Amino acid sequence: NMGEAMDFQWVENKSHVCYEEMGGFATSNFCGMKDNCQGMVLPLFLEITWSKQLRAALYFIGLLYSFMGISIVSDMFMSAIEKITAKTKQIHLASSGEDGPDVIEVPVWNGTVANLTLMALGSSAPEIMLATIGIIGNNFEAEALGPSTIVGSAAFNLLAISAVCISGIPDGETRKIAQFPVFCITALFSILAYVWLVLVLVVISKDLIEIWEAVLTFLFFPLLVIIAYAADKGWLNVLFCQDPAKLTNKQQQIELGNVQTGESEGMFGNKEYFRGGKLDRDALVGFIKEIKKNTKLSDEDAAVIAASKVVDSQPKSRMWYRIGATRNMTGGRKIQPTLKMNDKLKEGIGSLTSHVSEDGIQKVYDAINDDSEMPNIEYPDSDAAKSIIEFHASSAAVMESIGTFKVLICRHGKLTSTVRVRVETIDGSANEGEDYQAVNEVLTFEPHETEKEIGVTIVDDNQWEPDEEFFLKLALVSGEDASDLKLGRTSIMEITILNDDEPGTFQFEKRGHLVKESCGNAVLSVVRQNGADGDVTIKWRTIDKTAISGKDYTGGEGEIEFKHGETQRDIKIPIIDDMEYEKDENFEIELHDINNGAKLGKITRTAITITNDDEFNSVMSKLMLMTNANVDEMRVHNETWAQQFKDAMVVNGGDIENASFGDYVMHLLTFGFKLIFSIIPPAGMGGGWPCFFVSLSMIGLLVIVVGDLAGIFGCLVGLEDEITAITFVALGTSLPDTFASKAAAVNEKSADNAIGNVTGSNSVNVFMGLGIPWMIASIYHAIYNPDVGFKVDAGALVFSVLLYTVCAILGLGLILVRRFVPFFGSSELGGPKAGKYASSAFLLLLWISYIVFSSLQTYGVITSPL
Repeated sequence: NMGEAMDFQWVENKSHVCYEEMGGFATSNFCGMKDNCQGMVLPLFLEITWSKQLRAALYFIGLLYSFMGISIVSDMFMSAIEKITAKTKQIHLASSGEDGPDVIEVPVWNGTVANLTLMALGSSAPEIMLATIGIIGNNFEAEALGPSTIVGSAAFNLLAISAVCISGIPDGETRKIAQFPVFCITALFSILAYVWLVLVLVVISKDLIEIWEAVLTFLFFPLLVIIAYAADKGWLNVLFCQDPAKLTNKQQQIELGNVQTGESEGMFGNKEYFRGGKLDRDALVGFIKEIKKNTKLSDEDAAVIAASKVVDSQPKSRMWYRIGATRNMTGGRKIQPTLKMNDKLKEGIGSLTSHVSEDGIQKVYDAINDDSEMPNIEYPDSDAAKSIIEFHASSAAVMESIGTFKVLICRHGKLTSTVRVRVETIDGSANEGEDYQAVNEVLTFEPHETEKEIGVTIVDDNQWEPDEEFFLKLALVSGEDASDLKLGRTSIMEITILNDDEPGTFQFEKRGHLVKESCGNAVLSVVRQNGADGDVTIKWRTIDKTAISGKDYTGGEGEIEFKHGETQRDIKIPIIDDMEYEKDENFEIELHDINNGAKLGKITRTAITITNDDEFNSVMSKLMLMTNANVDEMRVHNETWAQQFKDAMVVNGGDIENASFGDYVMHLLTFGFKLIFSIIPPAGMGGGWPCFFVSLSMIGLLVIVVGDLAGIFGCLVGLEDEITAITFVALGTSLPDTFASKAAAVNEKSADNAIGNVTGSNSVNVFMGLGIPWMIASIYHAIYNPDVGFKVDAGALVFSVLLYTVCAILGLGLILVRRFVPFFGSSELGGPKAGKYASSAFLLLLWISYIVFSSLQTYGVITSPL
């Protein structure tokens, strides 16, 4: 009866899905077979009625999204590992000075052992958990996704990541593996691990894993750690024909205690301020004074720079780069200090590291050579056999209102060839954009052409500024043959921008100064403002208050002279330390009598308070707190849940000022994951162990979802699990490692953190990622199903392993060849352009071949030889 109301619903049983219509007196069913696209926990509801294309798209988006979640929870897992492995012990070294013994901190964990155990576990945890949970969820039967992901991830790590690292090094630079014996051993084990898989699956007991085989697979892991540790300690140097003395690196010297007296500070970055990346009170005093002398930075800015230097002087682990890469991807709190500092602070660091001398062009060379960020340059000799190009003058001074002026560049020596040279500007106290327009262009000298002019534009902003300088620099054009060209002595020119104003006003920088009795001298800065032209002399005198000249300080009268362009000079007043506890005492200094039309400013008097050392220390403690707060911002891990929730809730961990648009987008996309994972105990709690175990269990839960998403997605689009694993899943779990390795390759002096750890991680993948689930499953079957045992169909896995082994041998062979062949720069990473790009192309070709041939075998186009 068509007029009667009809009710309908979808129903399902184990094998079918039915569409039921109920109306009037009859019920009709339309049933169809279910598909096999089922996972351990997914699908959550009856979605089979949706179109296949929609389901595939949703599962693919879900898979990508879950990879973000794995990255974030792995970030917390690795923060815990970083906390655990960063534990240090103090070692006292005798000092030649009177300050008592030097105290240095060395890691409790050996670096190689940490890399192969906790750190390898950190980067391989998703793959290991995927394989373990996959077998448990499959009723302790073998499945394809987990093992194939391990092999696919190993191929991507060794071939694709190495290719990125080789070509990612800046042109002309190289990186060698420092711990070469350790690399050789982990590389050998990474090959043997996969050869062992073939033996187990095909030769010893075909398609069957016995308990002893599974246990032995796992036991290879501690064996690798022991042998690698022996290599790290130099016990195997004879095997590698290496002189033990050459392998005495910084860490080993400290552990053996044979650091020479007076060398210990220099081994740890800036010997004047920092030791081992730790700041002490006296260091901070000198640091703040030096900053205030050379820049206009506030105390807060000085503290940020101090934090940056502390972080930069601490050795980085691969975990550190992996965590940084994940946070850059997901809009999290940055840990690299250079990403946090604004231009003003970077300029402050530059002025700290390059104290400029006053003698003409030598000033410029000193500035470039002393700056740690720039390469050393030297005075070239004249050479008539080559074209020599240099500036006509070593310096020039121009008025701010000049607009555009011409700079002359000369050529002499050989004149018969065509040569090209690059001219570019470098900031001094003047900044590009604000004070001048940047220049970066290539000049071409035709045969017999001896002079070229280039225009430089000065920005006149009608605001008073002190006289400022910037530099023009000549450089060879990268990638071009420079055999006929040489840069002359004057390859850098100093341009001074003169302010159009008066001699200026003079005053003290501060109204009051606090000094401790034992400081030696009170250093009082007099500043010149609103003009800096001409020489000016100012007289000063001291005025006794509770402090008496001759008893508490050495006072009197004097003069201070400002040369043309100078904007700051110091008056030094000796403080007398009588070694007695006294209350605070103070005196004043007054500026008077100034010549050459200059004027005195508002602060013509400043008060100096002399305090005993204990009270001074309490003031310095406040500055220490400021610096520690900035170091804390750059920390890898969180100490409290409050910090953790704040980092999760706010883009860039609260550093909104430096957040990019991409940070906001990624923060919005990953906000849910960040909030959920904030309930994990912070890594700073309990030495990092609670965070380690809870985040590992979270990875396990997320991996269940990833396994289902990947399996159902592959099922919907017609991909076998083996192919889904070596492509989508392997790429997703290895992407943060790619960014981390690239950052480590560029920022580190050696290649160990970039590619040195890849081979160890690949070995751990097999020994733990297959050893653990195989042990569980083989023991289960020995108890509940002894007649059949734990069956593993070799099939596609063995072919994939064989293929990977061939590619790995070729890839590792190339990396070893690169170390010893000059065409590649005699280094594993970087080197000449042709060599490094050819190497990267070869490795990428191997990876693509691995995926293509594995896919062809899985679909039966080609057959496995075993």
